[in-house]
Amino acid sequence: MGPVLAGVLQLLALMGALALAYIPLGNYMARVYTSDKHLRVEKWIYKGIGANPDTEMRWPAYLRGVLGFSVVGVLFLYLLQRIQGVLPGSLGFSSIEPAQAFNTAASFVSNTNWQSYYGEQAMGHVVQTAGLAVQNFVSAAVGIAVAVALVRGFARSRTGELGNFWSDLVRGTVRILLPLAFVTAIVLVACGAIQNFSGIHEVGQFMGGQQQWNGGAVASQEAIKELGTNGGGYFNANSAHPFENPTPFTNLFEIFLLLVIPFALTRTFGVMVGSVKQGYAILATMATIWVGFVALMMWTEFAHHEGALQIAGGALEGKETRFGVGASSIFAVSTTLTSTGAVDSFHSSFTGFGGGITILGMQLGEIAPGGTGSGLYGILIMAIIAVFIAGLMVGRTPEYLGKKIGSREIKLAAVYILITPALVLVFTAISMALPTPPDSMLNSGAHGFSEVLYAFTSAANNNGSAFAGLNANTDWYNTMLGLAMLLGRFLPMVFVLALAGSLGQQKPIPVTAGTLRTEKPLFTGLLVGAILIIVGLTYFPALALGPLAEGLAS
Repeated sequence: MGPVLAGVLQLLALMGALALAYIPLGNYMARVYTSDKHLRVEKWIYKGIGANPDTEMRWPAYLRGVLGFSVVGVLFLYLLQRIQGVLPGSLGFSSIEPAQAFNTAASFVSNTNWQSYYGEQAMGHVVQTAGLAVQNFVSAAVGIAVAVALVRGFARSRTGELGNFWSDLVRGTVRILLPLAFVTAIVLVACGAIQNFSGIHEVGQFMGGQQQWNGGAVASQEAIKELGTNGGGYFNANSAHPFENPTPFTNLFEIFLLLVIPFALTRTFGVMVGSVKQGYAILATMATIWVGFVALMMWTEFAHHEGALQIAGGALEGKETRFGVGASSIFAVSTTLTSTGAVDSFHSSFTGFGGGITILGMQLGEIAPGGTGSGLYGILIMAIIAVFIAGLMVGRTPEYLGKKIGSREIKLAAVYILITPALVLVFTAISMALPTPPDSMLNSGAHGFSEVLYAFTSAANNNGSAFAGLNANTDWYNTMLGLAMLLGRFLPMVFVLALAGSLGQQKPIPVTAGTLRTEKPLFTGLLVGAILIIVGLTYFPALALGPLAEGLAS
């Protein structure tokens, strides 16, 4: 079997598995967030934190819950790293330096999981499990909660109440993420991923000499890092490491894990707004972009025109040879079109155009299918923009799901769209202009610029993957990337929740002959076009200086 055919078959198998999980998981999540009953363990949690889960919140109160909980998470994780040296199970590792501790705390609380450290050489068992793994669960649950609040804004009328943040947070963790992570961790252990609390071992090397390896609760963290679109690796090699990703089957399984919840949330959206067809329209948009990007990535990585790469059967540099070019291409596109950031290959070693595809995937806003929760609310914002554009074409007040898109709604949507590009481009420009930070670049020219652009694109979009070749463990990059992660995560949430509150207060508008049918393929095409054009116009100059210039020169 040729490598191209193998890649296509893996893609088809992945699509089949996602299709099988779509309806049952989407329906289940809809029941989780619409049920009036609380589990016993949830009641214990509410009592412990002093929250009343039955109290409805307007958007400012919901936002205060999101921000307050996240601030506490940053402080706790920062403190845990700073005192690591005196904690049991530290494996002899010292405490993390302040700038790096801030960067890591901001990274995991913002669902980014960018790492400027070597996991197996810096973090002990307590920080990994009580700190990083916990944030993998709750940061993903926060993203789903905000998405559900926006869906309630569409589904409800004449009320600004969006549910209860504490109830949504706890239910997402207890009823969705924990059970799925438990099952998937068992599957990963059965396939060879490690799960223990062992210390550091001396192991022999094939060419002689000794090397140190430490164990850890790897399978459980691998499960939630993919399910929650987190992405941080227990080991520096991430999902290219055989302790995290032992076989070609686990590689495809991990891609499935990072896609399944974001895709299934479109079904949850359709059920909650009372029209599964609306969910299918959003799903079709996500799937069209995802499949298109995978096809482009396979084309550029398999069909590169250089003679040596053609003889090798594709651009093999930086790829994990156990998985091949096809599987690495699917993983790279999936991890950058979601906010995962896990990698089974090194994106800096992709072809110039291939690296550009990974950057563009993040710059789309990671909405195809996007992060756990953040992908859904991101694409719904784009749907509002697409409806507004359609309304301008026919000279009619735009409507979406029975709600008018007036000046307030379009302003909130527009600001949401502008926040992330502003963070990416401003931080990249400053880093390139200052004399000291470029010393971290191991490459010059277009590729070096791509490294910096990729880093801030990854941080501000809460992806977490790295282009490699950039030494980001400096005070400048630790601080600036940490700020980009926090601002890129929580500033958009402000406008999402404000928009949800505004929509929820409206009364529904009846469908008329002039209403744009947003469940039809025509709207799906309009939405895909709006996403690509808006992002293209925003980022094209920066892309032209980096990956496009490199790709055309190769």
